[in-house]
Amino acid sequence: MTALPVPSSRSAGPAANLSEDLITLTIAGHQFGIPVLQVQDVLGPQRVTRVPLAPPEVGGSLNLRGRIVTAIDVRLRLGLPARPGDKPGMSIVVELYGELYSLMVDEVGEVLSLSPDDFERTPKTLDGRWRELSSGIYRLNGALLIVLEVDRLLASLTAVA
Repeated sequence: MTALPVPSSRSAGPAANLSEDLITLTIAGHQFGIPVLQVQDVLGPQRVTRVPLAPPEVGGSLNLRGRIVTAIDVRLRLGLPARPGDKPGMSIVVELYGELYSLMVDEVGEVLSLSPDDFERTPKTLDGRWRELSSGIYRLNGALLIVLEVDRLLASLTAVA
């Protein structure tokens, strides 16, 4: 298998004097953010069809206005336990290499416009898997907002033969 090259949406943090707009999401009580310009759609609970022999983090596929979308369970991708069956969750639809992916999360919050002055590199003390998938953090009222890199989140799932 050969992996496609992974584009980097940002390697050193937001450009000087520009705010970064992030859509916030909650996964297992942790706060994450994704650049809003990468978001195609936000969906409520969806019927997802399981895909046989798919990796565990592939939750399945869903039909979005006639397009088949691969659903990714971000909890499992981050090494967290599966969401309890009684919690419906939400999805953020993103596009990578012309394909749509539905990132299954617990909750989608608001869009925050954050200053590049508040951006920090990913701390070395953060879980290794999370460090690999993150470009950095923002400290918001005593809590961390971890900025996820969509291309890194999907990198191992976008390999081609």
